[in-house]
Amino acid sequence: MNTALVNGISIGYDDEGPRDGATPLLLVHGHPFDRSMWRPQLAEAARAGHRVIAPDLRGYGSSAVVPGTTPFSDFAADLAGLLDHLGIDGVVLGGLSMGGQIAMEFQRLHPDRVRGLLLADTSVEPETEEGRARRHAMADRLLREGMGPYADEVLDMMVAPYNIEALPDVATHVRLMMGGTRPEGAAAALRGRAARPDYRPVLAQVAVPALVVVGRDDAFTPLRDAETMRRLIRGAELAVIEGAAHMPNLERPAEFTTLLLRFLDRIGHRRAARTAGTGAES
Repeated sequence: MNTALVNGISIGYDDEGPRDGATPLLLVHGHPFDRSMWRPQLAEAARAGHRVIAPDLRGYGSSAVVPGTTPFSDFAADLAGLLDHLGIDGVVLGGLSMGGQIAMEFQRLHPDRVRGLLLADTSVEPETEEGRARRHAMADRLLREGMGPYADEVLDMMVAPYNIEALPDVATHVRLMMGGTRPEGAAAALRGRAARPDYRPVLAQVAVPALVVVGRDDAFTPLRDAETMRRLIRGAELAVIEGAAHMPNLERPAEFTTLLLRFLDRIGHRRAARTAGTGAES
C-alpha cells in the first residue's frame, strides 16, 4: 500500500502495472467499502499491461477520517490531488455505486482529465427530499449504532442472496469491508451524498468513450438507472451482467473484468488512431 498527503489528509492507495505512457485507470470504490473491492480488476488489468490506481476515499479504508460532511467536490478534489501527486494528467475513470457518482463529480469539475468513463451500478439523478432525509437519518444511526447492524441488514442487497450462498468468500469480503468502515467517515459521506447535484447535464456533455455496467439483479440501482445513463451519454455502451446484484465486479469478476479490459483496449485503439491521424501525441 502507498500513502500520499493530499489536501491536508493522508490517502491510501494501490498503484499497480507498468508506467509505459498508456492512459492509467483510476477506480473509485463505493459506500461503505474500500479499495480492496477492486482487487480482481486491479490484478488482471495490471497483468494485461495497464497501470491501475485504486485509492481509499477519505473516511474509508486506510485514508484519514474527516468527520462532519464530505461534499462530493471534496472527494473529487482528493482524486485530482492524488493524480497531481503521481504526476498523471488524464485517466480512464471508473466508479461503482457512490464511486460512480463521485466519478460524475470529477467529470463535472475536471472533464479535461477524463479519457474514458466507466459507471457501474450507480445513478445519475439528484437525491429526492425523502432520500435526503433518509441519508441523514442513516448517518445519525451509523454514529449511534456502528456499522455492524447496517452491514448485516444490507448484505443481501449488496450481494445477491444466491451468491451469498454460492460465493461465501465474496459475501465475507463485502461484509468485512462494510463492518470495518469507520462510522464517522461513512456518515460524512452520506451527508455529502444527500446534497449531490443532478448529473444528467454532466453526462449529456461527455465526449469520451463510456461504459455503463449493471448487475441484472441490482435492487439499489436497477437496470432502468443504467439505461438512463446510456441514453444520456452519446455513444455509450451498456452491459448487463447476469447472476449479480450491486457488486458485479466481485460477484462475477471474470465477466466484469473482461468488459473492463475490452473497454480499455477500445480507448487505446481510439487514442492510437487519433494520434496517427494527427501525427502527434494527443
